[in-house]
Amino acid sequence: MEEPLNYGHQHTLLLLNEDQLIVADCSMCGEKVSTPCFSCAEDCGFYLHKVCAEAPSELNHPFHPDHPLLLMHHSLLIKNPGYSSGYICDFCYKDGNEFVYHCSCGLDFHIKCALFTFNIAENNLKELEHVALLLPLISTENDDDKLEDVAKCFGCWELLAKYTHFSPDCGFNLHEKCAKLPFKLNRVWHRKHPLILQFNRERLSCKICQVTTGRGFVYGCSPCKFVVHIECVSTSFDFTVKEKSHEHPFNLFRRPSSFICDACGTEGIYVAYICCTCNIMIHKKCTSLPRIIKSKWHDHRLFHKYLIPDEFGSSDCIICHDEVDPEHGSYCCSHCNITFHVHCVTEYKYSYSIVTLENEDEMPNESSISVIEWNDAGEAEKVKHFKHMHNLMLGPFVGGYENSCDGCMLPISDPFYYCSECGFFLHKACAELLKMKNVWYHLCQEPLTLISDKVFKCGLCSEVSNAFAYECCRCENKICLRCVVALTPGAQTCLKHEHPLFFYRGQERKCNACGKATWNAFCCKDCNFHLLLLTDHDDNNYSKSHHCDICEESRDPNRRFYHCATCDTSAHVSCVLGNYPFLKLESIIYEETCHPHPLTIVKKKYYYPDCDECSNPCEDVALECSKSECKYIVHWDCVAPDSLWFEWSM
Repeated sequence: MEEPLNYGHQHTLLLLNEDQLIVADCSMCGEKVSTPCFSCAEDCGFYLHKVCAEAPSELNHPFHPDHPLLLMHHSLLIKNPGYSSGYICDFCYKDGNEFVYHCSCGLDFHIKCALFTFNIAENNLKELEHVALLLPLISTENDDDKLEDVAKCFGCWELLAKYTHFSPDCGFNLHEKCAKLPFKLNRVWHRKHPLILQFNRERLSCKICQVTTGRGFVYGCSPCKFVVHIECVSTSFDFTVKEKSHEHPFNLFRRPSSFICDACGTEGIYVAYICCTCNIMIHKKCTSLPRIIKSKWHDHRLFHKYLIPDEFGSSDCIICHDEVDPEHGSYCCSHCNITFHVHCVTEYKYSYSIVTLENEDEMPNESSISVIEWNDAGEAEKVKHFKHMHNLMLGPFVGGYENSCDGCMLPISDPFYYCSECGFFLHKACAELLKMKNVWYHLCQEPLTLISDKVFKCGLCSEVSNAFAYECCRCENKICLRCVVALTPGAQTCLKHEHPLFFYRGQERKCNACGKATWNAFCCKDCNFHLLLLTDHDDNNYSKSHHCDICEESRDPNRRFYHCATCDTSAHVSCVLGNYPFLKLESIIYEETCHPHPLTIVKKKYYYPDCDECSNPCEDVALECSKSECKYIVHWDCVAPDSLWFEWSM
């Protein structure tokens, strides 16, 4: 160990050995100090645990041999992307906001956690010699999923009380067996290199059980990017497994080489289960795959198939858009002829539920329209939408772009429905949306309900609108139709691009429209295109022309903008759309406000009366009294922001 350092403290530090009570926190780790400890000679309140003061500035940790761990104050990490006011320790998974052992690959550890695991690797467990051992309290037969809040071992992340463990009073939740793990193992199913006890830095999934855990210890091979859980290395597996989802029993089959699971299509090693009757080989985890599930990614039931039926035209997964191997297992919808990778559709437990009975009722896929008349082409020509009082007609494209869809507030384009008795328009796609819909990005289990009678702020794009939305009955969160349609799994067509676009999650890309980096984007599978440029580039290289003709401020020619080639006019997107582009003008708000009469949403074009709240001209969206004899008018911003905490009725 190195000599004690002052760690930026301006005064000399003194070592206190007396057995005295000190009520103070360590300035390095933030925990309560006790003797022996270091104290400031000037008595300014600066204290350090002796172990913290003697902690090396650089630690070559056996469990992380690729890079050294550097001791630094957490404030130095805030400058890095992904860090805010603190950090999360990758061993105990608790937060910290003082000094940290940090690796350039993203690992962070409390000082005590880094040194404790270092001592485990060195088989130096003096601080656990006098800690009481507690016997198992929980039967291994219990369902672990129901005990998520119970303390877990920091090493293997199994339930702490499932095995003999050290008393948590020592500051570490640890099984006795995890403190005595061998540092190196050799296994027949990975002959190339030994398996080393280490932190799962890259959050790789276990090659035996296929489960990904981002914390604790694993046995791994860094050159091969290969990890297995501690439990999977030593677990004795059942010889026979019987599951209701499969008519025959599965038998254990140990093999030294890898295999492709017939149930999910991913690789496995060492432990396989086979059904000799069906001639299939699968992971242990896949023996319990449900045969039928309800998924938030789709409105119909999904059935597990070991082979994709021939009638399925496309074998691309609707979630990740990569090909699904037709010779291996997947989840399919026979109504829509679409497929899902097993690991994609079952990745998160909240996103699906198991259908236990084949005759169990499905969610009613009730359409928003009822057909009154069909035309000769078999199209619904006259319909009744449950959110509009009059019948709607399927019409030819009329009226140019001055009309907007009352469902999504985007410009009307072919095909669409219109009302001959009032100015009501709906895109055909918006009209045909279901009354209740599952959305994969919403955490509540219940499907969302289509509404149209409220001013709301979209929970995804944060735009304020009074058009159609889907609302959660539990959390009352609302999502606009633009977001719902755009994020519905499948291909999206876009102007100015010849190929369909697909939504990709969790892959960093640079947006072609705004130039910013994003982890979630619409991308083209056929070319390097992310999102949509309203205007692809600025042909005019004369720098003085790179300005907005509305606000007369400069603009970035490499970012999207609106342009008229006829009159050579260019403008920022925000200047063209305005502050509230998705509010339906001339709509009436009936909710009680600061005015006794109903208010109409307006945007003045030719004259700007003064706001009755702030006395400034109403140049943008305003609320005007619907009674002509009353001249009351206020800016939307003067009254709406507070009111949007509750929803205004229309």
